[in-house]
Amino acid sequence: MKIYAILDLGYVPEESLTSIATDLCDGGAQLLQLRAKNHTEKQILQMAQIVRPICARHGIPFIVNDYPRVAAMVNADGIHLGQDDGNLDDARRDAGNCSLVGRSTHSIRQAQKAQDEGADYIGFGPLHATATKPGRSAIGLQDIAEAHRHVSIPVYCIGGINLQNLDTVVCAGAKNVVIVSDLLQSNDIPSYIKRAKSILTTKN
Repeated sequence: MKIYAILDLGYVPEESLTSIATDLCDGGAQLLQLRAKNHTEKQILQMAQIVRPICARHGIPFIVNDYPRVAAMVNADGIHLGQDDGNLDDARRDAGNCSLVGRSTHSIRQAQKAQDEGADYIGFGPLHATATKPGRSAIGLQDIAEAHRHVSIPVYCIGGINLQNLDTVVCAGAKNVVIVSDLLQSNDIPSYIKRAKSILTTKN
């Protein structure tokens, strides 16, 4: 039962990177990913160099979205790829053979394929429509339990999850969740994570 936090630059201004990353780690997020769409590789490297030491001090795996070379340069723990972002073995090699390689999946078939390709975990969603993934249709909750039956690697449910619907998501079979926009826009990130963990613990 883990909470995977994504430090998404669509919601976090660069000048708040240090404080938000610290809040996420202090609050007890168990993985943290840096996702910076529409930024250059050089900019992402600079941001990763800020966030990586914060994660290291807290003993939290640091994962880079989309840029294996950046992951290698900061000695990240993992790299995360979307469906169209290339081969997992190549990404693992280019990322310095980091210990975690994740893949976003949107169906049970894609989940099975990601496991066959050697993914260490998958993101599964978006469960609900979300501004974080504009244009991506929601897949709903009906396949969550089935996805867990079809793959043995960790499944992280993602997409429009918040404190109001988290219990429903967990009751549908989710074991681990990714919370993005609602968490990042909270006025008290550590407290938010603690409340989410309480729901996960109670429902599981």
